[in-house]
Amino acid sequence: MLQQDLLVTVTDETFAAKVLAAPLPVVVDVWAEWCPPCHAISKSLAELAVELDGQMTVATLDADENPATCRAYQVRSLPTLLIFKGGELVSATVGARPKSALRTLLAGHL
Repeated sequence: MLQQDLLVTVTDETFAAKVLAAPLPVVVDVWAEWCPPCHAISKSLAELAVELDGQMTVATLDADENPATCRAYQVRSLPTLLIFKGGELVSATVGARPKSALRTLLAGHL
């Protein structure tokens, strides 16, 4: 399975269905095209999506195209990782991290 196949793209319109109603924990990578640190973690998150398949959903949300969700969760810096369980925000982390740190962060919410 390709890494990209496991990444779920969410928008303001699909956020409730794909994130809040998800049966598994969901990490939402809030990013923007113009954000170099966002690109730095995107490959690591794609690889982690493969490792976590069936345990956690890895989703991406373009901040520029989805301002309502960013406002709702007070996203002010990028990249921001939002972790949801049972429809509730349980963690928000700002800034790029190495893959090992991302793995540890996500594992703590399985």
